[in-house]
Amino acid sequence: MKYFWIQLVLIVGSVSMALMFIRTWGQAKNRAWKRIAFSVFVVVNVYAVLRPTDVTWVAQQLGVGRGTDLVLYVMVLAMGFLTLNTFLRFRSLEKKITDLARTVAINEGVRHNDERLGSDAEVPAKAAAPAATADVDADADADADSDSDSVKA
Repeated sequence: MKYFWIQLVLIVGSVSMALMFIRTWGQAKNRAWKRIAFSVFVVVNVYAVLRPTDVTWVAQQLGVGRGTDLVLYVMVLAMGFLTLNTFLRFRSLEKKITDLARTVAINEGVRHNDERLGSDAEVPAKAAAPAATADVDADADADADSDSDSVKA
């Protein structure tokens, strides 16, 4: 009964983290292994709060003196994992944003050039007469060959 209030606070904190994670489950596209790992973390956390002597026993079996030291080492590893995961996610998002910005810039440039040069009128004419475009393409290829011959000379 001596540790009741701190245990209560820690368990309420763990359960509230779990509820927040579950509540945003559909919003965030969490991978299954992250969901499982977080669930195991919450269960182990509640167990460690209720039975701290078991954590000390596990620590001694692993060669660590105290249970609090073991918890600290595990938390350092978890923090490193979270930092790496966040870094990789931000890098992926930055790449996606860069690709999106490039695509928008190219599309806007094409649209601007079409408006400025008035080539919108040519596009429907080509779409309306597909047989004529085949003849035009053949003539253009012949013209390109004769132009390249004259450049070489």
